[in-house]
Amino acid sequence: MTPQPPYSSPGAEASSRGPVDMHVHLVGNGSGGTGCWLRLKGWHRPLAALMLRQIGLPSSAMRGDLDRLYVERLVQLVKTSSLGAIVILAHEQVYDDQGRVMEGVGSFYVPNDYVLKLAREHPEFLPAVSIHPARPDALEELDRCLAGGALMMKCLPNCHNIDCNDRRYVKFWEKMAAAGLPLLAHTGGEHTVPVVRKEFSDPRTLELPLQCGVKVIAAHCATKSGLFDPEYFHIFAEMTRHHPNLYGDTSAFNVPIRGRHVRECLREPLLERMLHGSDYPVPVHGHFAWAKGYVDWRTFRQWERHHNILERDYQLKRAMGFPPESFTRIRGILRRVKPAETPGG
Repeated sequence: MTPQPPYSSPGAEASSRGPVDMHVHLVGNGSGGTGCWLRLKGWHRPLAALMLRQIGLPSSAMRGDLDRLYVERLVQLVKTSSLGAIVILAHEQVYDDQGRVMEGVGSFYVPNDYVLKLAREHPEFLPAVSIHPARPDALEELDRCLAGGALMMKCLPNCHNIDCNDRRYVKFWEKMAAAGLPLLAHTGGEHTVPVVRKEFSDPRTLELPLQCGVKVIAAHCATKSGLFDPEYFHIFAEMTRHHPNLYGDTSAFNVPIRGRHVRECLREPLLERMLHGSDYPVPVHGHFAWAKGYVDWRTFRQWERHHNILERDYQLKRAMGFPPESFTRIRGILRRVKPAETPGG
């Protein structure tokens, strides 16, 4: 892979001027030469079509110029929202325990190079890479992504087949900790991406990176995705009492089952660990928040009709009672990158 020039993140400045959505998925089909792929099966096809319609794209985009359309729409949504920046997420392939790609497993792939490239091109985008620590070249890829300006890493242990507590990965976690690179890891149930190892939905699978000093963000605060998923939220909440470097994000809290624990997340000491994330392009609706009394009728009606899904999610969470610092706290957690030297500077 061709080394990239020293990275200066213009988005880092943008994020300091407003709220940050730190959980935004990229998706592509490779139509623009991005290296992305999308392989949907069964009921994931209509689900993906629904998500595209929710963000203002036709379902036919999946078979067309999805790479370009998805990014253009995302830029438009950010620029017309209250957000200062968003963290865009790469998505790794699925590997087995010996570091071999599991062919035919996984529903989509977003390369690290694509995310880093977009972050150089768009000041609103902050890059989060995705690396399976079992890869034979995992440490080399981590070094390369750090040099390219990575600010966070994202993985789904239950979907990527990552046992984060495997002692073989100690050097990987230690290198992340030394670099100040935080880990956003999916916790709790999952139904939009195929699950390989259900037991890795448990937030306790994050103990080793926490012990290695990595700042870890438990995506969704280990809440349930499906009605019959195991309940891990209270395990996550207890873990925050023992790990000062453990946080949780509010991604998909405007989905009924995920949002069941909003009131607990609004109470200290858990509140000071909350970070704003939308889980874009997951649909955002305020019906559940209104039905549970999290927001009043007027607020629900006002934002439910709003065309910008990123703004809708942000405003509904503000109305729920999440304080301003929960929308900007991620700035102090993301890896700090020194601006590249400029000619004559």
